[in-house]
Amino acid sequence: MIRKSLILLPVSIIVAFISIIVLLPFAWMLFSSLKPESLIMGHPEQFFPAQITFEQYSKIFTAVPYFRFFLNSIVFALGVTIFSLLFDSMAGYAFAKMNFRFRTPAFVIVLITLMVPFQITMIPLYLIIYRLHMLDTFWGLMLPRLTNAFGIYLMRQAFLAVPNDLLDAGRIDGLREFAIYRRIAMPLVKMSITTLAVFHFMYNWNDFLWPLLITNRLEMRTLSVGLSLFMGEHVMEHGPILAGAVLSILPILALFLAAQKTFTRGIALTGMKG
Repeated sequence: MIRKSLILLPVSIIVAFISIIVLLPFAWMLFSSLKPESLIMGHPEQFFPAQITFEQYSKIFTAVPYFRFFLNSIVFALGVTIFSLLFDSMAGYAFAKMNFRFRTPAFVIVLITLMVPFQITMIPLYLIIYRLHMLDTFWGLMLPRLTNAFGIYLMRQAFLAVPNDLLDAGRIDGLREFAIYRRIAMPLVKMSITTLAVFHFMYNWNDFLWPLLITNRLEMRTLSVGLSLFMGEHVMEHGPILAGAVLSILPILALFLAAQKTFTRGIALTGMKG
């Protein structure tokens, strides 16, 4: 028992040290958001605020339509997450459990799209949205994100672990393929669904480039884009940006804490089975 504790002690020290390094920037951001603007960059070495003020938080609610930005981010991230979970799971089920012509080449093409940077497809996507008259709309924001190659891959790996005997039993009972997918396969991959939901929501909540490109009106800006209004050509207001960043982390933190156990087990169970 003592020997085991001696072995775990260095590991615990290393993990604690890495955790401090990871959390230090977030702690600095939180404490700096409670400082007056003059102290944030005037004395950045001062970690803890000598004078606590909520001026920065009140400013982001009065200087910009923060609640509108927050609502837009919720609609965008949550809408993309819901549709992506549906389409990604359907495609993943098809690639994992259905036999059709060119299944393997089609899946390889899906994987290849993972290697294409978004900056390459950004302009063509913008032109498509523009010609569909969807600029400054939620559908314009969400349409290119309604399915995702990573999500398809993750769900395919999850469905590969579902025993074929259960699906065959459903077919013998007369269930159609969609009913088998919905009533038998989906309940068995709930952990992977939760994992993918966290990934999708987090990615789209933090996305900056696409909402910046597709929205022009102030009332359609998402939170990440709206906070950039505090960055002028010559002056940057660090306090409101830090306060807004702290508030923007809260939904992601709450989602992760709520789904932490399921998220971790979903990552572990979604293996690299071919």
